[in-house]
Amino acid sequence: MKNNLLKLFTIATILLSTLFACNKVQKVTSVVLNQTNITLPVGEKATLKATVYPKEAFNTNISWASDNNKVATVENGVVTAVAEGVAIITVTTEDGYHTARCSVTVIFPGESEMVAVAGGTFTMGCTDNENPTHTVYERPAHQVTLHSFKIAKYPVTQKQWKTIMSDNPNHFKGDNLPVTNVTWDDAQTFITQLNEATGKTYRLPTEAEWEYACRGGKLSAKYKYSGSNGLELVGWYAANSEYKTHPVGKKAANELKIYDMSGNVWEWCNDWAAEYTNEPKTNPQGPETGTCRVTRGGSFNSDYLKCRVSFRSSANPIENSNEIGFRLAL
Repeated sequence: MKNNLLKLFTIATILLSTLFACNKVQKVTSVVLNQTNITLPVGEKATLKATVYPKEAFNTNISWASDNNKVATVENGVVTAVAEGVAIITVTTEDGYHTARCSVTVIFPGESEMVAVAGGTFTMGCTDNENPTHTVYERPAHQVTLHSFKIAKYPVTQKQWKTIMSDNPNHFKGDNLPVTNVTWDDAQTFITQLNEATGKTYRLPTEAEWEYACRGGKLSAKYKYSGSNGLELVGWYAANSEYKTHPVGKKAANELKIYDMSGNVWEWCNDWAAEYTNEPKTNPQGPETGTCRVTRGGSFNSDYLKCRVSFRSSANPIENSNEIGFRLAL
């Protein structure tokens, strides 16, 4: 038995030596991670995948490390969020010559992953090329200038809501479904408690901020819907939703990597509803008083016209509907 094992070992050694001698064994040239930035609430996990190149390399072993285990730990690519802050996860090839890194931002469990929106000037409202024939509420189109702000990548989910508010008011239930059946006033209560917990100043987006982000900000390709001229690609609406909400982020994002701004749920904005005027505006906040608050984006129960980037609607701030949710701004 020992002689057989020795023979096998000797043969393997000779074969490997021959391969190296013939330069057929490839050396590692790089390692790449599937993500370079992730955001996780405290207590959540995410899996990073590393690919060593060339895939036929002789030694593809890797090791993982976090530069701040108090914020996030990593084991075999599985990242665990420990406390709020930022940690850098590094994967290194066994030869020590090649690395790749991922920045991990850990947030409070009720917070949202935020997208930075660079300020700029855009045409708000329905332009001639969008040409709806059924409403004048989106006109006149007018110039609006906004300072930079941040807006949530997704609508607030039921999991986030339950973290802050404890209850679950939704008709359609699921942690990753958008929270609905919340009034404008309920959204304000959530935001107040979230701000108290985090020390930040979250708020609802203004109507102008919402539309600017929906259109893709400075990266806008002037689509009819948020991220596409085809609603099926980016939104849940009456024709494809089965008349229910769907988990956030399952359709394609827009130019700013923001999801679900066309369809799924209407979203509360901060403004009182009012008709547009022709005058150019800077950081408009809407009127000081009113009877209804603006809602934007359309829902799972909407037709394609109501999911357009310029379509406007409104609701009484005490209205409770399974079609209305909200997203955060900062």
